[in-house]
Amino acid sequence: MSTQRVIVVMGVAGTGKTTVGRLLATALGIPYAEGDAFHPAANVAKMSAGTPLDDADRWPWLDAIGQWIRNCAGLRGGVVAASSLKRAYRDRLRTSAPRAVFVHLTGERPLIEERMAARKGHFMPTTLLDSQFATLEPLQEDEAGVVVEVSGSPEEITRRALAALRLLDTTGHRTAGHGTA
Repeated sequence: MSTQRVIVVMGVAGTGKTTVGRLLATALGIPYAEGDAFHPAANVAKMSAGTPLDDADRWPWLDAIGQWIRNCAGLRGGVVAASSLKRAYRDRLRTSAPRAVFVHLTGERPLIEERMAARKGHFMPTTLLDSQFATLEPLQEDEAGVVVEVSGSPEEITRRALAALRLLDTTGHRTAGHGTA
């Protein structure tokens, strides 16, 4: 894999973006950043209260992630976990990292809800999962990225993601049937 590429681990809450993102970064020997850490306090308060964010809430958050991409990961590459649910959000991140690759973690709603409910100390309540799925715009064929199923252990998910990313690097583009693991 290219060592200067930024990988954005995306998906709805509860898919394991943080865990898989950290494992990917470790496997690739590149820096990791937790997207939630870039949220302003007002966003965290809003989500903690069970209120979904709107686009106006998300733009400063995405810009802060973009700044990390430019300053910290631009030379070596890096992995950042960020929901990136809409195409417009991914496009905004690509302004900071035109070669960014997205790893879309996806799975069945009951599994994701179960995992989300089992989390301890996270500000995102399970009541916002419906709004996350309603907002989600899956990767388009013209977007550099792979889709990875979240069933199994974090290590299994990470292995599938790495294999899909290697295939993406080999082919140079995403095609139907490729890049899905």
